[in-house]
Amino acid sequence: MYFASDNTSPVHPKIMDALNRANEGYAMPYGNDPIMDDVRAKIRDLFEAPEAAVYLTATGTSANSIALACLCSPWQTIFAHENSHVEEDECGAPEFFTGGSKLTLISGENAKMLPEELKRRISHTARAGVHNVQRGAVTLTNPTENGAVYSVSDVAEITAIAKEFELPTHMDGARFANAIAATNASPAEMTWKSGVDAVTLGGTKNGLMGVEAVVLFDPKHAWEFELRRKRAGHLFSKHRYLSAQMDAYLTDDLWLTMARQANSAAKRLHDGIVKIEGASLLHPVEANTVFARWKRQGHKKANDAGAKYYLWPFDQSLDGADEDLLSARLVCSWCTTNDDVDRFVELIS
Repeated sequence: MYFASDNTSPVHPKIMDALNRANEGYAMPYGNDPIMDDVRAKIRDLFEAPEAAVYLTATGTSANSIALACLCSPWQTIFAHENSHVEEDECGAPEFFTGGSKLTLISGENAKMLPEELKRRISHTARAGVHNVQRGAVTLTNPTENGAVYSVSDVAEITAIAKEFELPTHMDGARFANAIAATNASPAEMTWKSGVDAVTLGGTKNGLMGVEAVVLFDPKHAWEFELRRKRAGHLFSKHRYLSAQMDAYLTDDLWLTMARQANSAAKRLHDGIVKIEGASLLHPVEANTVFARWKRQGHKKANDAGAKYYLWPFDQSLDGADEDLLSARLVCSWCTTNDDVDRFVELIS
């Protein structure tokens, strides 16, 4: 019963098989391996973007931050939701990699940007010319940190505002597969067809050992990305092990199969929790994450049985009256089973 994060899940067997195959013999380093040629072609086909520049890194933080550095200058600001991943979970990495770009934070329920608030903040920025930080890039986390999903129309509404001010838009897609599985949109519809300039196609949270793809729909950023990735220490010499993971991920839609299983498990978890007397949801369950509250007694029973998840926020305690309500975040992965979910719901009931 592991619901702490989709990062806690094992690597899918097909990914391990691909790594074993990649380990045979020799291959050229630094992304010049033949598997990377296949990855590049598959991602371009997937996104219907034959000219896109495609690169791999091992972490979501590096992927997001290096991509944003290509879109935003040090004297500019990145417009992000106040609960976005780049704000809450990357330890200032976007500011570091951009060389000092500020983050301007936008409000909105369920960690989704309010379009009118975004427009207001962009309009307010750089009002005094050279004395102010300048307008830079917009970044979306999809799904959001609170488990909500931006639809294609949601994305288009945000990018339309960005384009009104001639700003690029980046999408943090650490769980991009879950957003696609939830909406049934195509990757192209969710990104460049809706105005997105760059996207991170996540894999680590969805059954891979550790690899993310950065897709730059305008290849003019390609050389800069390569230089920034190298300078940041994120260009792997034995790159074939990144390529092999991503290649297997995209073969026979394994990426979507795993995401659909994770989303399905979260829906089952949602259905079980809402039937518990006194329990309630904190945010809509639209992908693979559930935020809910229930009685401390149920938390104690789950904890004693070995369930792993986070109380959310962290400043809560299992010590106290059994009837008190505590809130939690529960994340399902590609290998979360119905038995895992049903046992957990039984315990917290």
